[in-house]
Amino acid sequence: MKDIVVFSGSAHEEFAQSICDHLGLRLSPARLSRFSNDCLQAQLLENVRQRDVYIVQPLVKPTQDNLMELLLMIQAARSASAAQITAVVPHYSYARSDKKDASRISVGGRLVADLLSTAGVDRVLTMQLHAPQVQAFFSVPVDQLTAMGILAQYFHGHCDNAVVVSPDFGNAKSASTFARLLGVPVAAGSKRRFGDDNVVVDTIVGDVVGKHAIVMDDEIATGGSILELTRQLKNQGALDAYVTCTHGLFAGKAVERLRAEPFIRGVVTTDTVPAPTGWPGLTVLSVAPLFAEAIDHIHGGKSVSKIFEGIDPVYAPPKGQDELF
Repeated sequence: MKDIVVFSGSAHEEFAQSICDHLGLRLSPARLSRFSNDCLQAQLLENVRQRDVYIVQPLVKPTQDNLMELLLMIQAARSASAAQITAVVPHYSYARSDKKDASRISVGGRLVADLLSTAGVDRVLTMQLHAPQVQAFFSVPVDQLTAMGILAQYFHGHCDNAVVVSPDFGNAKSASTFARLLGVPVAAGSKRRFGDDNVVVDTIVGDVVGKHAIVMDDEIATGGSILELTRQLKNQGALDAYVTCTHGLFAGKAVERLRAEPFIRGVVTTDTVPAPTGWPGLTVLSVAPLFAEAIDHIHGGKSVSKIFEGIDPVYAPPKGQDELF
């Protein structure tokens, strides 16, 4: 590990420190400052010449500032002769901008991928992209981790008479894999989105009557989709619901809205982004050990996908496995 150097931007330094703790490394210092004209500046306060550099920075609010910090830190490491630079981006928020679904609209997922490459990154390490095709936007290798195994381990104690429910068909493949890990059936909502916080769930495909629902999504922002889905679950005879996601953004009034819904027994997320405080019903599971293991594999030239054999949603289910989708 003597050739590894880990830095953190300002977005989630606690997470970077946790990764270093699992690797047995010291988190290297960096100085992030702002000029009087509001321009950001980054300085790495550790020698990186011919060393394996990892820069930890989820793209969370203020997203543009955090993105710029990451780009500047990458450029600083490249100009200081780092041997290899890996951007550790636990949450790649621009994955939501993955296609041209309107006239003259930007595709931010591709643009940010190009910016990272231009800055000088050699590899990207991330978790659960909102749109899997975003991985192909990058001109450098991308390792996409999954929290599915950690979430499944938690819910093994909560899956009696349960059903996994996806908010929409786009997430149904991951929900099917999660249901297979728990050994329970799967269902999905038929969702239509009219805006960032304006969704309608028309119906639910699958049997939820008399069952405890485990609502699974990749991320929760405003909570609109989750609340709309829980209303349908109640209407169709489900007993109650747990809600789980990889990226708990909880933007706007999401915390207030989710806490006020008695049908929701609890919310489970991971620490890819900073968690809100003062929410007793929120359970946060750490994925820092997974990132530490992935960094160890990357540094040692070992396969990262081997960590997730049998868990990663890109793997096909075993032959003969019945799926709803």
